[in-house]
Amino acid sequence: MIKDLKIKSVFIAIGMVLISGCAANSGIVPMGSNTYMVSRQAATGFTGMGTLKAEAMREAYTQCSKTDKAVKVIETIDAKPPYIFGNFPKTEIRFKCVAEE
Repeated sequence: MIKDLKIKSVFIAIGMVLISGCAANSGIVPMGSNTYMVSRQAATGFTGMGTLKAEAMREAYTQCSKTDKAVKVIETIDAKPPYIFGNFPKTEIRFKCVAEE
């Protein structure tokens, strides 16, 4: 009886660690020559890619608005499904801050 309770507790603890420890946000990372990168990764496979992209783009626009410039997206890289075994939704956006036209 007590042995079963300990085993269940171990599985619950492992599950909680796997679910809670996987989200990653890079923040704005300078790449030189007025070029930046920002990334977002979900903690589970249940988060939509649209939400992650929107958050990353908001951060990019915030960065460029500091200097009254516009965002020019250079490249986006997205994780491909299926979203299991650590391959959770992830997006990376590389961008430049350019003068508005």
